[in-house]
Amino acid sequence: MKTCAPAGRLRDRICPTDYNGCGLWELPVSVKVAMDTATVWDGNWAWSLPLIVVTVIFHVIGLIFINEKVIQAMRFLRRTRRFLAAFALIMGCGTLFAIILHGIEAVAWAAVYRFLGALPDGKSALLYSLSAITTYGHEPFRLADHWQLMGALEALNGMILFGLTTAFLYGMIRTVLATRRRNK
Repeated sequence: MKTCAPAGRLRDRICPTDYNGCGLWELPVSVKVAMDTATVWDGNWAWSLPLIVVTVIFHVIGLIFINEKVIQAMRFLRRTRRFLAAFALIMGCGTLFAIILHGIEAVAWAAVYRFLGALPDGKSALLYSLSAITTYGHEPFRLADHWQLMGALEALNGMILFGLTTAFLYGMIRTVLATRRRNK
């Protein structure tokens, strides 16, 4: 047995096994393989991060567009006596458009999965993407082994997008209800 480092250093202990000299302990084979294939994960990040940024920007622009339409609808809401029906219609339309945004974003991820060959066909790619972006995660499809991190990153993207949508819908409700209170 060898001493790992000169006396007085943090690593001043006995190494049971080492390879390549002191300070490098023998790693299990599974860890070595994972480290050797760590570069495979780089592709996941290289594809996922720009896609996350693009979908978040697209989502925010879409929410701004929906907000403009809600503002226009609120002008009508001020003139109507049927507040509850108009409020339900505005909320329903806002929610529908937000769902369409999420669908478009899931299609973007599915298209990338197909382009990369991570899933065999468009239907399974879209189903997997919808499952991942909503963090549902119970579909029988699996990404090709070297693209599996992308599924987790898509779920992260979905949490961000659904958080933005939730905040938007909450703000929309507050705005519409505040309009109602001012008009009484």
